[in-house]
Amino acid sequence: MDKEIKTWLQDILAMIDEVENYFVDRPKRYADYVGDLRTKRAIERNISVIGEATNRILKHDSPVEITHARKIVDLRNRLVHGYDAISDEFIWGIVINHLPNLKIEVEKFLTEHNTKI
Repeated sequence: MDKEIKTWLQDILAMIDEVENYFVDRPKRYADYVGDLRTKRAIERNISVIGEATNRILKHDSPVEITHARKIVDLRNRLVHGYDAISDEFIWGIVINHLPNLKIEVEKFLTEHNTKI
């Protein structure tokens, strides 16, 4: 596997792990998320990095196929350029419904290509 692609995939995993670590000592509750500005901003940053890493993978003409890759990149662009059009509910849905699936997908790809996680 190309070293750059491996790095970008590992960056995606690192960002997902960071999001998970925000909730190690407390349950994942939407009300807590909305009330914690630092966590909200940190998660938005993590999602932006995931989007940028995904964008780089797409531009690299990689054999890696990430489900909803284009939507991930589009979300990154909305966070950066259209930040005022992103709701807390939308980001929370990403955290709860999509990041766990993305993590499984990236881990599987790295494992199948005998790459350290």
